[in-house]
Amino acid sequence: MKELLILSGKGGTGKTTVTGALAAIINNKVMADCDVDAADLHLLLKPRDSVAHEFWCGAEARIDPQRCSGCGTCFELCRFKAIELKDKARLLPFACEGCGVCAQFCPEGAINMVDKLSGSWFVATTDHGSLVHARLGVGEENSGKLVGLVKRKARELATSQGAQWLLVDGPPGLGCPAIAALAQVQAALLVTEPTRSGLHDLQRVAELTAHFRVPTAVCLNKWDLHPEQASKIAQFCRQQQLSLVGKIPFDRAVVDAIVQGLPLPAHAPNAPATMAIEQMWAELETFLAREELRIIS
Repeated sequence: MKELLILSGKGGTGKTTVTGALAAIINNKVMADCDVDAADLHLLLKPRDSVAHEFWCGAEARIDPQRCSGCGTCFELCRFKAIELKDKARLLPFACEGCGVCAQFCPEGAINMVDKLSGSWFVATTDHGSLVHARLGVGEENSGKLVGLVKRKARELATSQGAQWLLVDGPPGLGCPAIAALAQVQAALLVTEPTRSGLHDLQRVAELTAHFRVPTAVCLNKWDLHPEQASKIAQFCRQQQLSLVGKIPFDRAVVDAIVQGLPLPAHAPNAPATMAIEQMWAELETFLAREELRIIS
């Protein structure tokens, strides 16, 4: 089984749109949506028969009002201003970082740290294969643990089904979630756009994949909106020896497919953007085969 991770330096470049289109093109695969902060691959793939699981992570303070004397020790020590003090101490749950200082120093022993339900993860069936995705609770921190869990469960599912591919829609940016998503992948596809910020973000995420020695290819989305900037991105790819495997034109059919909640090839199989993504997949398969031979030799 080969694991392909789709990344971008920032949100809004078309990463999930490209992932959804590849999901409709690639055969014998399992899909994982690791953008758990704002998961939306399921909006295109229409999961059904979804099985939900709880995700417990971190801790949160619980104050026993019967034991609290209102002394204010916790209020003074909490650097996150997560405690409100009147006659008794009261926790502001969305501000609590779970550090445990209040529980450690409460003279009355009125504060305990308890496990926190941080979100949910799901295993579902779609018309294009099995999908593992997740949803964080409101205000919960994405440290990468839920990303790692989604990937692990998707990998187990792909192995049990004998899938040839694991297609992962990764988190945007360079933080802990993106680093967690890079673990054990065979290749990364970086989606960018022809803007100055698109080039800047591409440079940053390419440095990240290079640091972890992940073979990396690039997809230039909506390239014809700014051909001059697209040429600069192509030049950067040549300089950094990154394979520019796809150039997708701006296409109204993409917007219509998103509005309909469908992967682009399912909505408009003959659209210019669809044909560009199909050609990109052919180039990407060649790139992956070449990288595999290089690693073996």
